[in-house]
Amino acid sequence: MPEGTDDPALSAEGELALARLALGDGDLQHAAAHVAAALVQAPTLPEVHETLARVAAASGGDLDLFPLGHHAFVGAVVARAHLLAAAGRPAEGLDLLAAATGYAPGADWAGVPWVTAPELPERLEPERIARILMQICAAAPDPVPRRLRDPLRPYLTLARNAVTAHPGHALLLGAASALARRIGEVALAVTWAARGVRAEPTKLGEVWLGYAYRSAGQTRDALAALGRAVEHDPDDLAVYADIAGTLADTGRLDEALGWIDRALARDPTFDCAVHTAHRLRFQRDGDVAHLVALADFVRDHPDDSHEHADLAECCRSRPWLGQVTPAGGPMLDALRQALAAEGAARLAVRLDALEPPSAMRTVAAAVPGLDVEVAEVTDPDPRQPRRATTCQLWRYDGAIAAPTLPVPSTEAAERIRQLAHPAWPHPPAAYDAAVGLATLELTDLLGLLVHPPETPPTALGRVLAGQDPSLWVRCVQVWACLGLLHHRTDEPWAESTRRRVLLELVWGVEDWITEAALFALVTAAWVDPAVRPDVARAVAERLADVAAVSRERRVPIAASVAHLALATPALDEPTTALARELISGAAGETRRPGALRRLWRRLTGAFRRP
Repeated sequence: MPEGTDDPALSAEGELALARLALGDGDLQHAAAHVAAALVQAPTLPEVHETLARVAAASGGDLDLFPLGHHAFVGAVVARAHLLAAAGRPAEGLDLLAAATGYAPGADWAGVPWVTAPELPERLEPERIARILMQICAAAPDPVPRRLRDPLRPYLTLARNAVTAHPGHALLLGAASALARRIGEVALAVTWAARGVRAEPTKLGEVWLGYAYRSAGQTRDALAALGRAVEHDPDDLAVYADIAGTLADTGRLDEALGWIDRALARDPTFDCAVHTAHRLRFQRDGDVAHLVALADFVRDHPDDSHEHADLAECCRSRPWLGQVTPAGGPMLDALRQALAAEGAARLAVRLDALEPPSAMRTVAAAVPGLDVEVAEVTDPDPRQPRRATTCQLWRYDGAIAAPTLPVPSTEAAERIRQLAHPAWPHPPAAYDAAVGLATLELTDLLGLLVHPPETPPTALGRVLAGQDPSLWVRCVQVWACLGLLHHRTDEPWAESTRRRVLLELVWGVEDWITEAALFALVTAAWVDPAVRPDVARAVAERLADVAAVSRERRVPIAASVAHLALATPALDEPTTALARELISGAAGETRRPGALRRLWRRLTGAFRRP
């Protein structure tokens, strides 16, 4: 679909002018190409259809002017659909329109008179109409977002007309119900599905009725319908998963898991049941082992019957499983206060203890001239690495930290600006996305950690730059460390450069980089079961060190490291208990400000990757 055109109708008029010139010269192929392009710009504009009719008349209705093929142009597909309808073959035309809708659901391909004509269904077999509606449903989200519903309403009009013309056809009623439900016409969906079941009780009809009842909030009726579907076909395990999901939505987890266990007893590898089982078990006890097992199943079964979102649903909005955790502390409180004041007052910050170097430098860059006074540097000295390391990223002059590494290359900065984001579906998805950094040099990846580039000129970048630059710095550090996971992947893990460097970062100066490097190690454990014991041991040792230091002084990264531990595969029980204890203690000390909470919802909602 074209982008950057301010006035689609004006662009379509330009294409039509070229089409008319080509028609005048007898060049039907070019005329057809321009009409197809105009259809993409304005699929319901009357002038487009008038010109299409002229091309059809001049060519004798030659369909080959709008060819189909493996890489067919969507405008040609739609033009061919209209010509088929005009030639008395509307069923074939509807098939093509449905395909176009699946390709570009936001375009009003079907908003034309012949699709919504009341007499059209009388010329079509009801089963054919049902199949077309099912094709539309298969390509549409469930439910369809409000902004995408209007292009589907002509199909709903077709469904209404079809139900009127064929009032007792069960398959048609069920398919019409499925479409109505997706675009928010829930009462109509219930009515049609119920009529379909009365006309002919079938498993599919009961499933459609169950879905309609569920969307209407009638859980008891939904479960009854889905139960009858199981009676029709006890071997359709997808219905078991639907029943389990419906029960879970009402808090009846034990019953839900009972249905899943019944399904798994019949087929332990059935993908819908496996996904639902792990999701519900995680929902019950919060043990990340269920999600790791689900990720393993997804990796080992790439050819599932259809796409599932259970893993992403469970990880969404959870610290480190689906998003970077925002940092806190007095320096960042001052930063947010300064940004909210828009320079109206000069701020001064008095710190009882030294903050992480990334926090200090982020605030200094965002609020030049901020007065900062550090009362004392308490022991254990946060300026010193927690273990001996050859990877020193910071040097200190008193309380002032400066990077030891040069600025990364322009290419590295641009790559991370295109990739860095505060949210991801789940750790394996973050790992896959970071492959775009695989060819960067090690010095560039390390340089990005201490020299984050400016935010990108995107909606996300503008929000972060204006409201919380610290979150952008954390994004860059997280994705740079994920990039380290793709560095020299031919090296065996135990002796690899990527493992050595990440561990040195983990044990370096107490900083946001510690968290980023730990997340990279945790992600490695998610995608490679062979490294899980090694990573679990490293996380346990680092958390134990955080806990020990916390008994002497405040550790700003303690809660985040604890959340990372809870996201770690194969972590031992004592370390898990320690992580929960640290999180519980931190929860009593800090509360995320309301403004920051609203910003985070905006970032992880409006800017979430699909």
